[in-house]
Amino acid sequence: MKIAALYDIHGNLPALNAILKDLEKVKPDLIIFGGDIVSGPMPRQTLERIFSLTDNIRFIRGNGDREVVTAFDNYPLPPTMSEKGRQKTQWVAEQLTRPHRDFLSELPETLTIEVDGLGDILFCHATPRSDDEIFTPVTSEERLSKIFADVKQEVVICGHTHIQFERQLGNIRILNAGSVGMPFAEQPGAYWLLIYPKGYKFCRTTYDLKSAAKEIIKSGDPQGNEFVERNLLNIPTVTQATEFLERMSRRK
Repeated sequence: MKIAALYDIHGNLPALNAILKDLEKVKPDLIIFGGDIVSGPMPRQTLERIFSLTDNIRFIRGNGDREVVTAFDNYPLPPTMSEKGRQKTQWVAEQLTRPHRDFLSELPETLTIEVDGLGDILFCHATPRSDDEIFTPVTSEERLSKIFADVKQEVVICGHTHIQFERQLGNIRILNAGSVGMPFAEQPGAYWLLIYPKGYKFCRTTYDLKSAAKEIIKSGDPQGNEFVERNLLNIPTVTQATEFLERMSRRK
């Protein structure tokens, strides 16, 4: 069985379309969307593109999906969320219909799927116990041991921090799939993970960034220009993102 793990699309439809084009050649048996699907400039279009797929697909929920449902339902957003984050989440919620909201609200937090040669693989958004917990390539083993203490599977696939990396904790291999729509990496692109019998591959799909920028700016997202500048044409490096995320993790 081949599985394509697509995490953290963040409403970046051009990035998603580019990967789906690549997958026509890869022909995975299953596509897993690992959460934070809609929190970005083209939320409705991104969901509708996914709904149009005829492939075998599964989903898990991300914190961004949860927060958009909260905003749609007119409940208070987390007090720790920035004002800019609140504005964006509210805007995204306003782009969605009730069926979109209901779909997002019913997503599971984790999935377990068996792959020949790798055994049962646990898919989660951030960590097995939380959809917004942060760990990075440099997080201490002591802290990782607490995060993954109750995990029985030997392979865990996660996202949330938008960085592709691998950690080994005892007999547990932890893989971060990176981000389709908002990567933290050395080069722009759409990042994802391919899992196959007895192995895996970190993948990067290139696409026309200038064309994507025009599409995103036309989307009507009030923060579209900022998204293009900071998450499309110019992106944080792994080192920059890791330092920032480690500071955030210490504040939680």
